[in-house]
Amino acid sequence: MAEPLKNSFGPEIPAKIASMITGVYRSFDGDGFLSAVIDGYEPLELKERGVKIGRTLRDFLPENYEQAIEILLSSLGPTLDEEHVGGMSSFLYFPHVLFVHDYGLDHFEASMTAQYELTQRFTAEFSIRPFLEHHTDKTLARLREWTTDESQHVRRLVSEGTRPRLPWASRLRNFQKDPSPVLELLELLKDDPELYVRRSVANNLNDIGKDHPDVLIDVAQRWMKDASRDRQWIVKHGLRSAIKRADRAALGILGYGDDSGIELSGVVISPDHPNIGEKVSIAFTLTNTGKQIKPALIDFRIHYIKANGSARPKVFKMKQIDLSPGESIKVKKSISLREMSTRKHYPGAHVVDAQVNGAVISLGSFDLQAP
Repeated sequence: MAEPLKNSFGPEIPAKIASMITGVYRSFDGDGFLSAVIDGYEPLELKERGVKIGRTLRDFLPENYEQAIEILLSSLGPTLDEEHVGGMSSFLYFPHVLFVHDYGLDHFEASMTAQYELTQRFTAEFSIRPFLEHHTDKTLARLREWTTDESQHVRRLVSEGTRPRLPWASRLRNFQKDPSPVLELLELLKDDPELYVRRSVANNLNDIGKDHPDVLIDVAQRWMKDASRDRQWIVKHGLRSAIKRADRAALGILGYGDDSGIELSGVVISPDHPNIGEKVSIAFTLTNTGKQIKPALIDFRIHYIKANGSARPKVFKMKQIDLSPGESIKVKKSISLREMSTRKHYPGAHVVDAQVNGAVISLGSFDLQAP
């Protein structure tokens, strides 16, 4: 079982922060700060630990925000290497970002400077959001400037911070209603030289498509014209949720809009009465009965039973292939039925479908048994 993330954010984190601050601000009461943080720290989850450190910093740094943030910035270590764009070590600066989020809204320039520096060491995608909500025009203007910054971390903040549905963060409701300000920024980043930035652009597009599927399709069609391989990847990744929904327009953009001439046969679901904790194997054969090469995007869905007895489908990616005329291919996948933190299994008949170029084809079902 994976170790909880909070274990990577233990008491050594506030201790290191205290040491860094003391190195630039001799009046800092490091012992008092640590004592206040550690009291009640153990049962907290990772985000709650970050919040507590940030709020305790507020109590032990000067009352003047701009003086306090200057001290924090003076205590920072070096920026991330361009090759290092993730990992738990950068979470050291999570409390600093929360400090700006919670206390910096009335100090625009100081806070934007702080976020510019912090995003090159961790990410300021969380702290930028209240500024987008309360200082919308000024923040968008600053982000537009940052689309050409030499740091990929700063350029990524432009896209990641404006995601309407960013995980772990509050939604940007205004941009959910009208994504056009965000799309103007993404236009400037769609051919960014770094995959780190392009992946964020794709994730932002995917977010926008959940609220505005027609807008997503329009953008994807436009971006695919004379697109480089890198931009094609952005479009494909940005369409992933639409593809899972079997959106015909999205499938057509990627060349999978036609399901004619593909025949499915030889379905095997084994075992047909698996127990919770075991595995189920799903297999079938696809044949191109036409006279031309047929691109095929192959997924399948399991309709998982929920606690209330209803069923909800989950899409599993399987294969993308070009089938020659008369060619057959056997598709097979094994699915674990173990209990997971993200999915609890319930007994009952689980319907299974295939999705071939968006066409939903029933494969049958398996009857999941209690162990």
